[in-house]
Amino acid sequence: MSNWFLRIAVLYLIAGVSLGIGMGASGDHSLHPLHAHINLLGFVLMALFGLFYRIVPAAAEATLAKAHFWIYVPAHFAQMLLLTLLVRGNEAVDPALGLASLLVGVASLCFAAVVWKHTGKPA
Repeated sequence: MSNWFLRIAVLYLIAGVSLGIGMGASGDHSLHPLHAHINLLGFVLMALFGLFYRIVPAAAEATLAKAHFWIYVPAHFAQMLLLTLLVRGNEAVDPALGLASLLVGVASLCFAAVVWKHTGKPA
């Protein structure tokens, strides 16, 4: 799981940097909310998830950790697609974006529970 989170994080890094370069080159910064979410929730958080699961391998074996991965990754991807549509003016996607965001939140709670459980005792 650590490898998958780290690999996906790097893909989000490339996407975020590419979007930033594109916005800078074009002078159109209308997608700045997407740029921020790709970099923070995509690259930074997934890299941190991957590093945590690398440092605490027992945590990666937990059922809740697997739920964290399988909820977070697709929900975040959907969230980024829907956020793109919303920023581009398609307000009809707002309910679906809310659902994707809720799922990202649920996955984050899964991660919080995994961290809490696996960091309470000395390594």
